[in-house]
Amino acid sequence: MNVKKTSAQRHTRQKDAVLRALRGSSDFMSAQDLHQQMSQTGVEVGLATVYRQLKSMAESGDVDTIQLNGQQLFRLCEDHAHHHHLVCEHCGKTVEIEPPDELWVRKVAGEHGFIVHSHTLEVFGLCEDCRAAA
Repeated sequence: MNVKKTSAQRHTRQKDAVLRALRGSSDFMSAQDLHQQMSQTGVEVGLATVYRQLKSMAESGDVDTIQLNGQQLFRLCEDHAHHHHLVCEHCGKTVEIEPPDELWVRKVAGEHGFIVHSHTLEVFGLCEDCRAAA
């Protein structure tokens, strides 16, 4: 049986290069910063390709993405289970956190007449190092 792979499933040289670069950072980063980091280490991949690969990986759930200060940021999380983040608005330091339980989410939604299909929780603030430097 011949199974056609979708672009999200296909492993290309570019996708592998982006994944390797993402593994080098535990924090969220922009496509531009990732591209710059890759270029500095001698990896030749175009910025448009980095954007395309990150978009594909975000859509397939292979990377997490958040919006911070008007930018879309990406992070490779090895834990593919549902999880949430505490993110420093200044340096991008990221910590995975335990969210309120599902019962709380559904209770709050129900109080307002909503049925929950999905949820995302990202908590933004300043990490200890950035507060100390300010």
